[in-house]
Amino acid sequence: MLAVGPNGAGKTNLLEALHVGTQGFSPRTRSDGELIRFGAHAAGIRLEGMRGGAPLRVGVTLSTVDGKRAELNSTRLRAAEQLRNESATLVFTPDRLAIVKAGPAARRAYFDRSLGRLLPARSSLPADYAAALAQRNAALKLGDRTAIAPWTVQVAALGAELVRARTELLELLGPPFAESAGQLGLPEARLAYDGEPPTESELDARLERDLDRGATGAGPHLHDVSIASAGRDLRSFGSQGEQRTVVLALLVAEASLLAERLEERPLLLLDDVLSELDPQRRRVLVEQVAGRGQTLITATTADALPGEPAQLLEVTPGAVTGG
Repeated sequence: MLAVGPNGAGKTNLLEALHVGTQGFSPRTRSDGELIRFGAHAAGIRLEGMRGGAPLRVGVTLSTVDGKRAELNSTRLRAAEQLRNESATLVFTPDRLAIVKAGPAARRAYFDRSLGRLLPARSSLPADYAAALAQRNAALKLGDRTAIAPWTVQVAALGAELVRARTELLELLGPPFAESAGQLGLPEARLAYDGEPPTESELDARLERDLDRGATGAGPHLHDVSIASAGRDLRSFGSQGEQRTVVLALLVAEASLLAERLEERPLLLLDDVLSELDPQRRRVLVEQVAGRGQTLITATTADALPGEPAQLLEVTPGAVTGG
């Protein structure tokens, strides 16, 4: 599906609405107030589709007074973010280049979200580890050695589990990522985990330093993921085009794994991906996403897409036509 229209017409708003309607949150901001039109007090999203042969109806309401509410098949959800458990949505927007360009925190957050989708049995590990870490840091700030000890045990155990899960995730993603990136012109692409599992002895050995800092100085909250091509670290030595290719290849790899492992075809939302790709790479990308789930691509003109889209939507300020 291709959505076309001039810059500023609302193509990205359409894509964002689909993300909010399927995941319960925006890929752009965590402030729900930014999703409501200036001068208005509320906004609503209604989606209808099919899942496993059964109708699927979703509604999300945003209000400056009542906050955010979501319904799934007419049943009120406790939290809108529960929608992410019902369907997978993968999104590319230009600011997603931060996965490669930004610091380690951006990569940890991205791969932990992928962990939740691809290894759902261990989806709670990042939050469980973060909670134990927060408790240990609080005890460190108070200088309470008695309280620190049990949280050291928890941080070491959960941290080791999280490192193992992240490493397994990268082992799963690595081959399809390298294949997709290679087809898009990025040779010998590789993902590698940078960090070792924390141990109680390591944390105990650095206790005095941690007390001085009031924070835990070892563990997966400080680790990173290396993204390289032909031995070059792409954060430091990759062009913007190569960094864009990395993000697209990661999305294609995850979409492939979701379909293969969980028999779930995700919704792919690709915002302005074609403008910086040459014609050959555009063709390759379209071939890669074909059959991996329903895909919405935005562009300023229809001729940016090689071939004919299954659906062509024309976006103008305040309206979407076609289908």
